[in-house]
Amino acid sequence: MEKKRIKLNSLQSKTLVLLQVLARDPDSASPAGNGNEGDIRITRLPHAHGHHMHVGDYVVSSRDASGLNNKSVWTALSRKGLVRENWEQEIILTKQGLDFVTGLGDKFLTATDH
Repeated sequence: MEKKRIKLNSLQSKTLVLLQVLARDPDSASPAGNGNEGDIRITRLPHAHGHHMHVGDYVVSSRDASGLNNKSVWTALSRKGLVRENWEQEIILTKQGLDFVTGLGDKFLTATDH
């Protein structure tokens, strides 16, 4: 039986790619240690200042990062197995979420020097 392809809308994809960037930042993430190898615990979410926020080494428009504060986005990512269901208590990006290719990484992330 063929595995069903996961489809994400634009806001879900943007949110997931931001979580993937945070997962690679040692100041924002650590291994989950929950018995599921490859899961990553996001320990720090960025906060917007002005019209942007810093995510790892990138600057992201606050509008593009609005999914981080959208319950519907989190619920959808959880339902699709990309984050763990207890996202309101702790944010765990699953290995599947970490490996998911959104195709957006280089389209709206801008490297910063400040």
